[in-house]
Order: sequence, then structure tokens, then C-alpha cells
Amino acid sequence: MTSEFIARALVSRSLWAPELKGRTAIVTGAGRLRSIGRPIALELARQGVNIVLTGTGRDPAHYPPDEKEVGWRDIESVADEVRGAGAQALALVSDVSDPAAVARTVDEALARFGSVDILVNNAGAARGADRVPIVDLPLDEWERVIRTNLTGSYLMAQAAARQMIRQGKGGSIINISSIAARLGPANTAAYATSKAGLNALSHAMAMELAPHGIRVNAVLPGIIETARMDDLGRGDVWQEFIDTRIPLKTAGTGMEIAYMCAFLCSEMGAWITGQDLAVDGGTSWR
Repeated sequence: MTSEFIARALVSRSLWAPELKGRTAIVTGAGRLRSIGRPIALELARQGVNIVLTGTGRDPAHYPPDEKEVGWRDIESVADEVRGAGAQALALVSDVSDPAAVARTVDEALARFGSVDILVNNAGAARGADRVPIVDLPLDEWERVIRTNLTGSYLMAQAAARQMIRQGKGGSIINISSIAARLGPANTAAYATSKAGLNALSHAMAMELAPHGIRVNAVLPGIIETARMDDLGRGDVWQEFIDTRIPLKTAGTGMEIAYMCAFLCSEMGAWITGQDLAVDGGTSWR
């Protein structure tokens, strides 16, 4: 499975958005091998975008087996892949829920590349003890999820927007939400609420920032084959999960999300703002 996931993220459609060349993007939560952040960073890199990658500085002892097997180095490995795609990379350990860390991220991006043109808020709280009925949900778990998924995205978006306004050249902010914001499944109260709030934040920011030429959208992934989903099981269990929930009968790979993000950042997405766009194989509808 490891080699398959590596191959999927390395699939290249070459340069199809040349107008992005030389711009700078911050992609948060981009350090996992099987993830959404890594493909987003790589697809933007293929378009010539300078990439600032952030991660939490995970303890390698806690890496999943496939990352240990290939000697994965979190955001440093992704930075190497970005450079291999012909773009420049800066890897930063940063906590999106810490205002000081967020400020440092933007400052270091400016010091290295001179501008911040794109922000992809992808960092998210790990699945954990929050996946329980609301009557059993501890307050600290609720706050942990909201702090990363919603407050962290607000802090990053606020800091990036301020810089984009100063630059006076517009920009694009993409918040990675989830179809859970629409479906509100049982035992996901904190997660679904954080993502629904992120959709509302995206629209409000889009209305405020439109006069500055800054577009803000939320992308809602459906069921994506990532390390976050490993606790659901694989093999026949995974396939049954897919068959019963996704009309197209296949999970996303992360590249589907990457293509949507790159499209929204490009001139092809220049008239799209304030939207929450599901990429989910037909799972949700609104």
C-alpha cells in the first residue's frame, strides 16, 4: 500500500496553470505520507509555486508503520519532494492554534520568498477520544478539536489575509473542511461543528476580502484514503465501507483535493469565492 500511495501523489499533469509560477503558498498540516496536505503541496509545486510547509513536529516513534518503513521525515520529506518537482520549499514546525507561531510562519515565509499569495488551511486535529456520543464528550476533547480545526484556521487566515491586503495583489485562501459539515454524523459533534464553522468563516471572510481581490473558499473532502482512516480497518471492511457510502464506489486519493485546490488558486477559479465545494464521489448534496 505504501508504494501505491507514494505513486498516486507523484502523478503529474505537468504545468497547466503557468500563472501560478513564482507565487508563494503556505500549506499547513502537510507532513504525512498518506494525507491530503502532501498532494496539495506537490501539485502546487508542479505549477511553480514556492511552498511553505508546516507540521507539528510529530515524534517519529508515533509514525504509522508505512512511514517508518520508508524512513519518512514528516515535512522534511515533503519538502524534498517539492524541490524534486522543481519548486522551492521551506519546512516549519508550527502550531496553528498558537498566535505567536502563526505570526512566525508568515514572517518566515516573507523573509524567504517575499510574499504570501496562497494559504491552504489543511491542519486538523487527530481523530481521537472526541469520536464519542455528545453526552460522553469531554470538554477538553471538544476544545482540542475546535482549537485546531476552527481557531487555528481563523488565525492562519487572518494573518495571511492581512499580508495579502498589504501586498495589494489579491490572493487565494482555501480552508480544508469536510462533508461532515453537511452530514453531521453521530459521534462527530466536535469535528462536524468545527468544519461547519469553518464553512461559515470562509464565506464571511470571502465577503469581507472580495474588495481586495482575495478569494476564500472551503473544500469539503469526502472519504479519502489517508492514515487518518486506518482505524476503520482495511481489506473487506474498508471496501464495504466505501461501497455503502460512495456512489462512485471508490475513495479519493488526496490528488482529487489537490487538483481542486490548484484550480481554485489559478485563473480558472478567478470568479469563485465564498463557496463550500464538496469533492466526495457523490456522497453529499446540498
